[in-house]
Amino acid sequence: MNIAVPLIAALLATTAQAVPASAQGCGPLRVPGAAHQETTHLADLSTAGGRTDPADWAGLTPAGLPAPTPVSGTQVDGYFPDSSTGNTNNGWAHDSQFVIRLPERWNGGLVVAGSPGVREQYANDRAISDFVLAKGYAFASTDKGNTGVAFHRDGARPGDAIAEWNHRVTQLTRAAKVVVAQRYCRPPSRTLATGISNGGYLVRWQLENRPELYDGGVDWEGTLWTADGPNLLTFLPPALKGYATGDRAAVVAAGFPAESEFLWPFHHQYYWDLTQRIYREELDPAWDGDREAGTPFCAPGTPLCDADYDYASRPQAQRAVGKIALTGRIGKPLLTLHGTLDVLLPISRDSDVYADMVRRAGRDGLFRYYRIEGGTHVDSLFDVFPDRLRPLTPCHRSVFGALEGWLSGTRPPASTTVPRPAVVNATECALA
Repeated sequence: MNIAVPLIAALLATTAQAVPASAQGCGPLRVPGAAHQETTHLADLSTAGGRTDPADWAGLTPAGLPAPTPVSGTQVDGYFPDSSTGNTNNGWAHDSQFVIRLPERWNGGLVVAGSPGVREQYANDRAISDFVLAKGYAFASTDKGNTGVAFHRDGARPGDAIAEWNHRVTQLTRAAKVVVAQRYCRPPSRTLATGISNGGYLVRWQLENRPELYDGGVDWEGTLWTADGPNLLTFLPPALKGYATGDRAAVVAAGFPAESEFLWPFHHQYYWDLTQRIYREELDPAWDGDREAGTPFCAPGTPLCDADYDYASRPQAQRAVGKIALTGRIGKPLLTLHGTLDVLLPISRDSDVYADMVRRAGRDGLFRYYRIEGGTHVDSLFDVFPDRLRPLTPCHRSVFGALEGWLSGTRPPASTTVPRPAVVNATECALA
């Protein structure tokens, strides 16, 4: 989810000289369906010197992550037609913004991502874009079509805003494939989907519903939506209530591991309350009448307090979640990684459940699942608790490599719990 970020962030000025892209490839770069685009050639497409927004990716990676490798190439920024205006990147005040990066030295592949939480299109830049560009991939990312903590204002009916996320990833994937072919005179030989949190949910949904567009994907702690539960609206209210009343056992019963208690105060302050209120507003706005997204940090027992929300008694919410629900019926190889100390999307209520859904759907031959001991939802917390946590960024890179190997004929390591090593750093994560 990763939603504790500023709503408005300034665009980082490029340290490389941006000039109009040269007439390389098979003609001008035109993004199919885009309402606006800007194309620049950059000496460095990475977060060290490229066109990005560091506020958008703040907190998602550990401080010790090595500096990115400079990669020269062409970047296309723009947006698709849309009526919502929450994204202020590039001074556009227009949602459905995207970024496409095309390295000079291309390996033939394309990686597509949707943003985590309610962040914008640059949110994956440090964790994912830097990494895959250095490997030679083209990269494309979308803001999902609505942004910010008021994302629920988008759409005509409950669930529409989240449903748009899936459409926007499909739209960008199709468009980016065309742009890649324009730039390199041939289509990508391999298209991979990956993403964090809500971005991981998008990977799952795409491989279930649009598998023909991809060769495989890596799901990093994807959000689980099931109409019958579990989902955010089933485990966050009892956690909020238990925390507010000092009932530690109730928080544990909601799915949050007892050994993660040292992380509960931070997550209660920055994630649990806000996440519950804005997603409940998106999926069940009628629950509290004319109020918008409830009452922050209300005491249990207060009228219409989200800590008392009962998803099981709300069929209208269940219908809305049904529009965005996952099934486990993936159609292409998927590798999932999830930290055992995730205190926003607890692993027992999320990826453990999704792994079982894949198995019950008969698709476990396309699936690998790596439970990362000591991993939590955002890697910046590793910098605060290096003696108790481990970062997931290096594990994502290992899992991504396992997917590459799988698609080239090397079976990936079996699904497993990856133990936390005695010495943890921001660069290594062995899966087996």
